Amino acid sequence: MVARRGPGGGDVNAGHGIVAIDTGFHRPCFDAAYLLVERGRAAFVDCGTNHSVPRMLGALGRAGLKPADVDWLVLTHVHLDHAGGAGALMRELPNARLLVHPRGAPHMIDPSRLIAGATAVYGEAEMTRSYGEILPVPAARVVEAPEGFAFDLAGRPLHCIDTPGHARHHLCLWDARSRCWFTGDTFGLSYRELDTGNGPFILPTTTPVQFDPEALKTSIGRLLETGPIGMYLTHFGRVEPPQALARVLCERIDATVETTRHVLSVPQADPHGRLVQALRALYLQATRAHGVDLPDAQVIDLLGVDIELNAQGLQVWWAKTHGA
Repeated sequence: MVARRGPGGGDVNAGHGIVAIDTGFHRPCFDAAYLLVERGRAAFVDCGTNHSVPRMLGALGRAGLKPADVDWLVLTHVHLDHAGGAGALMRELPNARLLVHPRGAPHMIDPSRLIAGATAVYGEAEMTRSYGEILPVPAARVVEAPEGFAFDLAGRPLHCIDTPGHARHHLCLWDARSRCWFTGDTFGLSYRELDTGNGPFILPTTTPVQFDPEALKTSIGRLLETGPIGMYLTHFGRVEPPQALARVLCERIDATVETTRHVLSVPQADPHGRLVQALRALYLQATRAHGVDLPDAQVIDLLGVDIELNAQGLQVWWAKTHGA
């Protein structure tokens, strides 16, 4: 089973007090955050950008709750499509604490390095358009979640594990009630437009700047140790069955790494452009093998942002590991 949506996105009630929220970032059904509700109390998992805050609060209201009913905002990591709106959202949630990996906490308290890094990549105009102003979170409201950190939502047990591979400051959140993980980007990306009779189509996300393929596969393996029945991805929604998808995901991590080796091991002009073209071919072949029958151009359009960012991240990884 996967969570289904119409073309316009919107909330999906996934059961067990879990609501999937389309944050509206980039396009419909691209970027999700989650609302957990337990006995009149709430937690958000990730939050999108500043522009997503009205959607987050709207989902809360549709669940019959007020901002004061939110106890936690949990960030899987501090990449801006997951956490860019955290400061703005926390200003609307008077009783909430922000839970984040210890490596990510300083960037929520003082986001200046996040802002500088993203502005260097995207430029000021695009930063404003896509993310809005990145606001700090008061240090007193930030709780660090190291490996094994456990807490509860109105008696509902939740716990975090350290899941490097996509980023060194990444955590995943286990919900014993639903027997599902909230995986951020650790369990890859899977867009509903690419679902077929063979199930969800899944790919790794290797965005800059901390991709580590072996660490990522180890983290994926750790997620399976609890015997989950579903995974809640940021990109996008719930997917299952976890065991089969994990196997495919690890195979595609290996294929992505091998493609990168093939392209970048021989110096040539325009390495980025060549890697983008190689990833397009790799992903198109994978979608066809999965039974996706959309036109090539539509598949590339759906995966275009990810192909570009994956290529950037793979180039950084290659330079770090091969001294290029």
